Amino acid sequence: MGNNLNQSFEITRVFNAPRELVFKAWTELEHFAKWWGPKGFTLEVVKMDAQSGGALLGFQTSPDGNLVMWRKFEYQEVVDPEKVTYIQSFSDEQGNTIRAPFSTSWPLEILNIITFEDSKGKTVLKLKGYPMNASAEEQESYTVMAPKLQQDLEGTFDKLADYLVFLS
Repeated sequence: MGNNLNQSFEITRVFNAPRELVFKAWTELEHFAKWWGPKGFTLEVVKMDAQSGGALLGFQTSPDGNLVMWRKFEYQEVVDPEKVTYIQSFSDEQGNTIRAPFSTSWPLEILNIITFEDSKGKTVLKLKGYPMNASAEEQESYTVMAPKLQQDLEGTFDKLADYLVFLS
């Protein structure tokens, strides 16, 4: 698998919740569907098998209901409660990889590596994303979209923080 590790995206967030709980929020369907995705978007999960070799298939709907985006995760490595690695793609309803609805040059596959570290009862979550097998144009698209990606992930992590308070 060709990874260009120069063109990565990283974000770190500290959650006021135990590591086991944050890990469950990422790997258990009844939790994940309640918070994942940009603010205002809803997520419907069709299937989720968050273990090494498993997959997730679901779709997000925009706040106005006009945009529906199917997503899939192919889990590469899931180590409870330390790490979740998955390849994320846009897909059709059958889970076939397709181009992103917002860009013809967005990479088809993004490798995400998430680590969960215990810090005195809180959790330090680090997410690193890398375009996989990307052309120069796709790399460029990923780099240009990084600030928007950061904003969407901040919103997603805000939703997770709120959800963790609800769970505690």
